[in-house]
Amino acid sequence: MQKLQQLLTQRILILDGAMGTMIQRYQLTEADFRANRFLDHQHDLFGNNDLLSITRPDIIEAIHKAYLEAGSDIIETNTFSSTWIAQADYKLEELAYELNLESAKIAKKATDYYTSLNPEKPRFVAGAMGPTNRTASISPDVNNPGYRAITFDQLVHAYSEQARGLIDGGSDLLLVETVFDTLNAKAALFAAEQVFTARKCRLPIMVSGTITDLSGRTLSGQTPEAFLISLENMPLLSIGLNCALGSELMEPYLITLAERAPLAVSAHPNAGLPNAFGQYDETAALMRDKIASFFEKKMVNIVGGCCGTTPDHIRAIAELAQHYPPRTWNT
Repeated sequence: MQKLQQLLTQRILILDGAMGTMIQRYQLTEADFRANRFLDHQHDLFGNNDLLSITRPDIIEAIHKAYLEAGSDIIETNTFSSTWIAQADYKLEELAYELNLESAKIAKKATDYYTSLNPEKPRFVAGAMGPTNRTASISPDVNNPGYRAITFDQLVHAYSEQARGLIDGGSDLLLVETVFDTLNAKAALFAAEQVFTARKCRLPIMVSGTITDLSGRTLSGQTPEAFLISLENMPLLSIGLNCALGSELMEPYLITLAERAPLAVSAHPNAGLPNAFGQYDETAALMRDKIASFFEKKMVNIVGGCCGTTPDHIRAIAELAQHYPPRTWNT
């Protein structure tokens, strides 16, 4: 925590970009997701990107290295869906701990290598904890508003298992990301605290929410200010926004956090909005030019990319960030 806190006051730290976007470039087939180990699994596995940390670790390591080569200070583990809740879609709930453990090991191997090349620029692994595919605050049944598909205790159990795997694999910090329901995020933070207590250790924690549309609110209805107030009593390294919007549309909501947060602020927007085919058209140069406003207005301490971004995007952003000081804040 101390090293990261020190770096945050010295310069803008660079997060990596999209994992899924890079995986798509490999044009994988069902066989890549199965390998020999899951050859007889009775459910389709194509699209379970987190599973590649076990079946194609070479690809995940190559992607990590590409982002580190591009200038990332922090890379995220390939664990966005590595809870038993999300893995239930593939009938692989029992793999949750292993997925987190192996993903963190792959990322740690990559960061250790790049840190050894330049000890003056240490690299860090952020254990990624996604929102799961269920929400604790909203009913999925429009005819039964009181119904919930998941309980707080179930989320805590899932996130505890994930946190244990990420810590055991060597993560330097945890990143609770793409938060669309703050109650889910609180379950993740509560789970992390329980694991820290049990393990007698503590990792820094980043939290990043997502504004789902131009209403300026999360899916569960919170404004950025309400999101901040809900979580600022927790001992966080940073709070920020990612996904859903490109940098230009994210900026008004990021300003709110930058003006009010008594801690570091992060942002990793999409490469614009998806087109009619679900692709992202914002080039590295265009995204760099738009994200320059974050730097000019001293809004961020950590910046990276989400959906549609590549090492080219991160390289362009990292090169620009060198010319600007980080945001300052009052604790």
